[in-house]
Amino acid sequence: MPHDNALPLDLKALERRVEDLVRALANASAENQALRSQRATLVAERAQLMEKTELARARVEFMIARLKAMEIRP
Repeated sequence: MPHDNALPLDLKALERRVEDLVRALANASAENQALRSQRATLVAERAQLMEKTELARARVEFMIARLKAMEIRP
């Protein structure tokens, strides 16, 4: 019955593999959560930068319009 002795070893190996997979899943889940949080922060930062860029563009356009108006006056 050499097969009977191999069975507990196979179960132990399977148990270790399952434990490894559970740890890998926990690590992947934690990393996924961290990446989601980082993404949310970056999306918010991007929105702020786009708003600042739009404001700066509007101010520059206004200044250009004022300069052009000053050139037209005699």
